[in-house]
Amino acid sequence: MDSTYAPQPRDSRVPVGLRAPFSGRTWREFLYLLLGLPLSVVMFGYAVAVISLGAGLLITFLGFPLLAGGLAGCRALGGVERGLARALLGVRIAGPGPVRATRPGATGWMTAVLRSGASWRHLLHTLLRFPWALFAFVVSVTLWATGWAMLAYPLWRWTFVEYLGRPGIQVWGDSQGNGRYLETPWEVAAISAVGLVLVLVTPWVIHGLTQVDRAMARGLLSASRRDG
Repeated sequence: MDSTYAPQPRDSRVPVGLRAPFSGRTWREFLYLLLGLPLSVVMFGYAVAVISLGAGLLITFLGFPLLAGGLAGCRALGGVERGLARALLGVRIAGPGPVRATRPGATGWMTAVLRSGASWRHLLHTLLRFPWALFAFVVSVTLWATGWAMLAYPLWRWTFVEYLGRPGIQVWGDSQGNGRYLETPWEVAAISAVGLVLVLVTPWVIHGLTQVDRAMARGLLSASRRDG
């Protein structure tokens, strides 16, 4: 696993763990996880709709072209995924070549698409991508937002006093304002310290999450000798 976050002078004494939250790689990987959720929703919805419709109509003459066209669309969406991974994760994946039909005409092309292992791997990727993208999105956004908010708590605690009439974050209590608040200097410092830990840890969590995306893309969206 690559741990280099940004080019640094040779005499730089800033530990990589302290550079990570501000590095370009961290934010590119985070952007990849952010964009991955809406993209995966589109891909999953397309795959379920088109493939289910095509499979359901296989008993008619419409099912065969619909299923083949759906798989071809999954291959095209795989190209979008490879481009996104190349731009934001630095992963270069050689996609499968065009489908080579053994017979001329539309029927030969559709048969080749349905017999291609790459077509079905791309379909599998569109189905697996959505639940993983949802999980990675929730984890990364929650950790990142919580960490920075807690770290900066001393800077924005005044908003509770100014706009809510309360001394700070309420730990427990009722809606009338009775309860326990994080307001003493030690409590404020402790919250900020916990936030600092989260900010320093989250880049490595994000990197770990994108490692799964890298493995998934390499395994399901790359070319294979057995592809037809």
